Amino acid sequence: MSNTHHLLTPRPEPELLSLVIPLYNEELVVPFLIARLRSLIQTLPCAVQVVLVNDGSSDATIVKLREAALEDSRFEVLSLAKNFGHQLAATAGLDAARGDAIVLMDADLQDPPELVLEMITQFRKGYDVVYAQRTHREGETFFKRWSAWFFYRLMRSLVYKDLPVDVGDYRLVSRRFLKALNQMRETHRFLRGMVTWVGFPQTAVTYVRAQRVAGETKYPLSKMLRFAWIAAISFSPLPLRLSFIVGGIFFGMGFIYAVYALVRWIFGLYLVPGWTSVILVTSLGTGGVMILIGVLGEYVARIYEEIKDRPLYVIADRFNGQGEMEEPASVHSGDGREAL
Repeated sequence: MSNTHHLLTPRPEPELLSLVIPLYNEELVVPFLIARLRSLIQTLPCAVQVVLVNDGSSDATIVKLREAALEDSRFEVLSLAKNFGHQLAATAGLDAARGDAIVLMDADLQDPPELVLEMITQFRKGYDVVYAQRTHREGETFFKRWSAWFFYRLMRSLVYKDLPVDVGDYRLVSRRFLKALNQMRETHRFLRGMVTWVGFPQTAVTYVRAQRVAGETKYPLSKMLRFAWIAAISFSPLPLRLSFIVGGIFFGMGFIYAVYALVRWIFGLYLVPGWTSVILVTSLGTGGVMILIGVLGEYVARIYEEIKDRPLYVIADRFNGQGEMEEPASVHSGDGREAL
């Protein structure tokens, strides 16, 4: 974490705590999730708002969420018009949160909701961000554990040195922190890096990550790799620099061969006729250029997406204990204002 020294000002319990939970195709998980949340709410020392964000699920997730909202007025459901992805669904939930303290968590119950009590203790000490740090992962394959270990350390060492390791999106943030975070409206979002970048006093609570309560992970290897690439592109020009280095290596190899051929010609040494060496150098040089152009194109594409200033997400329906809420169909603009 940052070396910035902060003065901690103790604060009272939050008057309202918001729990923000994105869901995508989690119909098997919803009954377990709602039961755990209701048990947790009974132990909390404050009023609670639960924001459940349906990220365009193709199963019956929205049906089960609506039932939960109609049974309990503390539960609110935002149903996005399509699958916008976890980071944008989480952003939609954070935008809808009204609490003095806000907790973002996943729906699969691998991250225990009961940890919120410990987070509130740290919040009262004056911390604006309390993130959950995993000490062990239960029920996951060696490859999953290794890839997660490698991802965080690669991001920390090469991309963003202050990024805490073994930390997902499960965290509590204060209202003043969320106001600062909401000013960042980029399309391609890496919330873990954004939270670290904003600053403010931050601390960790540790826990053992449990097995998934039901269903299957929504982050297979392909999505993990894509997420890592977005994180790298969003927070660092390093890929551009690496592509420059790779291009320089290929250029150097071609230059060395050119010098070698020139020296042999000057001294009248035999040069093997043929096209193999020419093809080799041409291929290496062309490959280097294509890599450079490809990485540059990724940055240009993201600039193009940003300047279009499209809404980050579109809300199709909203439900609470009274049924459908006003303005059921809305979008969220890039500057943070809601509009029909």
